[in-house]
Amino acid sequence: MHSLTRPPPAPLVPIGHRYSSSMLLGQLADRHGRVARDLRVSLTDRCNLRCSYCMPADGLAWLPVEGTLTDDEVLRLLRVAVERFGVTCIRFTGGEPLLRRGLERIVAGAAGLRGAHGRPELALTTNGLGLDRRIDGLRAAGLDRVNISLDSLDRARYARLSRRDRLDDVLAGIAATDRAGLRPLKINAVVMRDINEADIVPLARFSLERGYELRFIEQMPLGPAGEWRRDALVSADEILAELGATFALTPAVEPRGAAPAALWHVAADAGQPGGRVGVIASVTHPFCGACDRTRLTSDGQVRSCLFSRDETDLRGLLRSGGSDDDLARVWRGAQWGKPRAHGIDAPGFQQPERTMSAIGG
Repeated sequence: MHSLTRPPPAPLVPIGHRYSSSMLLGQLADRHGRVARDLRVSLTDRCNLRCSYCMPADGLAWLPVEGTLTDDEVLRLLRVAVERFGVTCIRFTGGEPLLRRGLERIVAGAAGLRGAHGRPELALTTNGLGLDRRIDGLRAAGLDRVNISLDSLDRARYARLSRRDRLDDVLAGIAATDRAGLRPLKINAVVMRDINEADIVPLARFSLERGYELRFIEQMPLGPAGEWRRDALVSADEILAELGATFALTPAVEPRGAAPAALWHVAADAGQPGGRVGVIASVTHPFCGACDRTRLTSDGQVRSCLFSRDETDLRGLLRSGGSDDDLARVWRGAQWGKPRAHGIDAPGFQQPERTMSAIGG
């Protein structure tokens, strides 16, 4: 049995340290010693799939167009994040970000930003539908890498999970991204009990054969209310046990840092050249102590934690004439209140009112 348990990383600043204003200058810090350098930006709450772990079968009540940040508003907040806070990575998410008409313009604008650490890395998390038609334009705009969701290689299981028969379109998007040369190309797979456990090894072999990096993700309580059960979770240790029965796995020795995935090296065999797989165990092995993320929803709300039930409005401040100083001050205040941990296993845990599609991954 392979275990995901690892010692927690040291905090960036000692826990409980009293910050001075000079220490906070140029940082997006919280009271537990973490500094946010990774910004997740949802560009829309809309999606062309209906994945069962993400939203109800009949979809959601989408935000009105006027409630969503404009391209210029998004770019202004990105500029504050990079120039004021030193954000080094921007990941565009949704819903499905490829449904955002101005995606290439936003990527190009972000690629022109420079902060204390230079140009931010630009990534995209997508379900891959239509990516084959846009990947070249996105690369030309400055996109650095892509994560593509693929929960099954079996057509029937994929359709059951996503409630859409679109497997061929996802595979076309993956192949086009491969041809475009964006690396690392990462594949995301959520494992659900009695639904797609049979895909664990096939997905790993598919990715290893092609030089992709697969990330298995424990199902999180971010779907329709009342449908997630902790006792039905396929845990990271179960996923690793399934992989270990087929592949020779060795824990990665390189420091994990703030990355959400624990990595494992896979030895080459007769069917694949070897590579790496990762497991994101937000539930059974949370990594909150090293979290360096801050989030913006498509309607301009700051969320300091994916599982937070609290949001701070930047859209209203943008539209009422707030300055960049005002935006930075409010954003810093929101991040300062980031909880120590998401508390999924705490007795009083309550699932966020928004589902994953409305929050952004």
